[in-house]
Amino acid sequence: MESGEWRYWAACVALMSTLPLAACDRSPSKEPPTSPGPQPISVEVNQSRDQYGKQAILIQLTNSADAPVTVTGARLNSPLFEKDIVWEPTGGVLELPPRQPKSLPANLPAPHCSQSPNGPIKAIVEYSEPAKVPAEISVEAQDPFNVLPRNADELCLAADAAAVATIVLNSDLEVAPDGRTAVVRLVITPASTPGESPQKLTIKSIDGTTLLAESSTDPWPRDIAISSGTPPKELPLTIRPARCDPHAVAEDKVGTLLPLRISVGTREGVLKVAAPNELRGRIYDFVTAACGGAAH
Repeated sequence: MESGEWRYWAACVALMSTLPLAACDRSPSKEPPTSPGPQPISVEVNQSRDQYGKQAILIQLTNSADAPVTVTGARLNSPLFEKDIVWEPTGGVLELPPRQPKSLPANLPAPHCSQSPNGPIKAIVEYSEPAKVPAEISVEAQDPFNVLPRNADELCLAADAAAVATIVLNSDLEVAPDGRTAVVRLVITPASTPGESPQKLTIKSIDGTTLLAESSTDPWPRDIAISSGTPPKELPLTIRPARCDPHAVAEDKVGTLLPLRISVGTREGVLKVAAPNELRGRIYDFVTAACGGAAH
């Protein structure tokens, strides 16, 4: 035995009464586990005014690296929805510059409505960095504006309402002779449920929009009870322009989404009824003409 080695073990024996046996173990020490470093891409959920009421959101990506990265796929997994929320690249890959967020549109799948799921939003992003092989990261996405819970609630409310009745806006618009007001018709067609207990829905009130308001002389109806298996009905709604500034029609995004405050089963909330394309154009023409007449 080498003299240095012999002296080492002799010292261990001499000190054994005061030091644990492990002190004489000459096996290499292990490095403490290190936590993963920052991910090159962060993910946030958002929603534009264009997407409001269209069952779509934005997956916002931010590149935290110093060089651009190329994104080929992105999806969100949330317990609020039955399937992943997927960005479908239509124009090829996306170049993500450093520190510059970019938003990717994605349609929402069907929500989970039978329970109240809770949990983080998992984002999976497929990307590649310069001179590196393609990679995939999984990070927790942030939802600072509660976009996903709000949309899931609205979709579940709409599904429950659709089980009781179909509610749409008729394409016709009846403009008053003076051009200051017009009438749209809300068409309610209850579901036919022979042999089942009738389901009920109540339209508690109807809200105005950024573009339309109720007439002060002909207010909109309230507390309308609807039951499945009953005859269809139409509700005439007298409308007037809610605003006449020059950008009212030009910049409108949600002015033709009519909000109904409803209760159905155990749910309460706002059901948005979208005007069909033909009616939307007629409403824009009506507001433009009514505001032009008011200016004179």
